[in-house]
Amino acid sequence: MAVKLTLVVPCYNEENTLRSIVEKVLELRSDALELEIVIVDDCSKDRSREVAQALAQEYKEIKLAFHEVNMGKGAALRTGFLEATGDYVGVQDADMEYDPRDYLVMLEPLLDGRADVVYGSRYLRPDTRRVLYFWHSCMNRFLTFASNMFTDLGITDMETCYKLFRREVIQSIAPRLKENRFGFEPEVTTYVAEAKVRVYECAISYNPRTFDEGKKIGWRDGLRALYCIMHYGACNAPVPMQLIIYFFIGAVSALVNLGAFALILRGTDWGVNCAAVISYIISAAANYLLCIAILFRHKARWSTAGELFAYLFTLVFMGGIDWGLTRLLINWLHAPLWGKFLASVVGFFGNYFLRRMLVFPMRKK
Repeated sequence: MAVKLTLVVPCYNEENTLRSIVEKVLELRSDALELEIVIVDDCSKDRSREVAQALAQEYKEIKLAFHEVNMGKGAALRTGFLEATGDYVGVQDADMEYDPRDYLVMLEPLLDGRADVVYGSRYLRPDTRRVLYFWHSCMNRFLTFASNMFTDLGITDMETCYKLFRREVIQSIAPRLKENRFGFEPEVTTYVAEAKVRVYECAISYNPRTFDEGKKIGWRDGLRALYCIMHYGACNAPVPMQLIIYFFIGAVSALVNLGAFALILRGTDWGVNCAAVISYIISAAANYLLCIAILFRHKARWSTAGELFAYLFTLVFMGGIDWGLTRLLINWLHAPLWGKFLASVVGFFGNYFLRRMLVFPMRKK
């Protein structure tokens, strides 16, 4: 019985290469491999849509989907994944950077029952290749390293286009995906790791194009990818990684507290006590917003109201602990600064674990 492979082709302004890559994909057809190609035109401004429609009339394997507003590669892939009907679903860019024949190798671990997801790595083997953009390559490797730190996967190329999934895996993940541009790569990798599925890598070939030839990813996408690695992956990261991030959040919150205090004193006549209370409230709000932006998953178990109530409880509870422990240590050590320092250390770990276990606990599956 033939295996069915669906390749999702996100397309934006690729009129020069779309036909070539689709016809190259179609060469994979055989008695043992049935193909489905889902072309998602992301509101191209050139003739890409007309090319896609002509291809669909020529080849029964092609399905079309169109976005009326340009949304980005990630959004196009979400659309395509939900349209897929193959046993296995992969990604094929509409340019000529990747060779579709590599999917025949990537299918092997899936067909053998060894893998649920296979990544095609551009870095697994030395090969003849076009040499371009040293810093772009460095960025890819750094982002892969950062992603591995949060997901605990040992992959070599997180940013690769070639990702192949069992259809059940990607269609369970697709409704959760939110990133519209190239943040898709770290986001989907995070959810693959979270699903505890079997992940394999295969070496693939790569022929990069220049920006003049149509390459679209840039340094801003790299920064967004780094944010996505933390935003989607930190909540399941190893505790040491979470503590490092929470230390950063605590430091920023402390600076916000200090800055707000200074501004209130300088700009108003409200007095020290009032300034201290207001600046503390502002820093607590900053701490909460940073927690849900880069460390914990917002509304993971509670509603927003429940989450805020739990957060306020931790502020009151740890405030009481800090006050009582500071007085106890000062009386015991007879050293006010050391007493406050040790109480602050206890407060740091206490606040972290209360946020992790009470305010932002992950929903049990």
